[in-house]
Amino acid sequence: MTSAGILDPRLPSPLQEVADDRFDRHGVRLLLKRDDLIHPDLIGNKWRKLVPNIEAAAGRPLLTFGGAYSNHLRATAAAGRLLGFPTVGVVRGEELAGRPLNPSLARCAADGMRLHFVDRSTYRRKAEPEVLAGLLRAAGAQHAYVVPEGGSNAAAVRGCRALGEELRGRTDVVAVACGTGGTLAGLAAGLGAGQRALGVPVLKGGFLAAETARLQVAAFGARSGDWSLDERFHFGGYGRTTPALHAFAADFEDRHGVRVERLYVAKLLFGLVELAAEGAFGRGTRVAAVVTA
Repeated sequence: MTSAGILDPRLPSPLQEVADDRFDRHGVRLLLKRDDLIHPDLIGNKWRKLVPNIEAAAGRPLLTFGGAYSNHLRATAAAGRLLGFPTVGVVRGEELAGRPLNPSLARCAADGMRLHFVDRSTYRRKAEPEVLAGLLRAAGAQHAYVVPEGGSNAAAVRGCRALGEELRGRTDVVAVACGTGGTLAGLAAGLGAGQRALGVPVLKGGFLAAETARLQVAAFGARSGDWSLDERFHFGGYGRTTPALHAFAADFEDRHGVRVERLYVAKLLFGLVELAAEGAFGRGTRVAAVVTA
């Protein structure tokens, strides 16, 4: 049985239309692509990205990277527990070592992940071959299969193509919150003619356009699909939120009975409300927001 079979995902994930006057008044239809319902432990794009890499690892230990509150680390640790393979998490922030683990890292440890803390300077250079080799040695994982931060590599991008394929003919615009660009890269490649993908970065930096294009070239050999980014809705950067964002998310939850994760999904939905008010979508446009967490 494949990893996907053992994990028993709910695919395709549901597509739900919601009535929201902030879109209705502009003649825009809002749909929610509920990737958060794929699997209780490997939710959303984490399932789509991780499973191809788990298959490629073929039972080897899996080493990956993340911050202290990384959803990707938690999903990787959960996959290791469910499928019975060792996992190692390289965590940004040497100062965290020796402190009590926060709930996110505690969950990783409970699922059997071995945590290896590194200073931020080393973490920034983790993709350099010499630095990576040193990290593997220090973590005692020289033979591990390495997955990059956020899980975004060519295998993951190909896995996310199915997200776009599930939405062919069902919507006009598909919007997704972006951290590393992998989900957007795969999603856009899977959409049909006349559909477009919109990425809403949750961090500052202006590098995601180039990174998304690079990932598509790695996965498919060329840029693929119609996609763009709107970088105005990061709320100060990765992991940053504001009282206004929390209030918006709570209001959306009250309106629609859908839990709104604050670091990614809230920024996406806030951006879509603003874009609808600006007239970015023509009347009759069907906009699907991917609920990734």
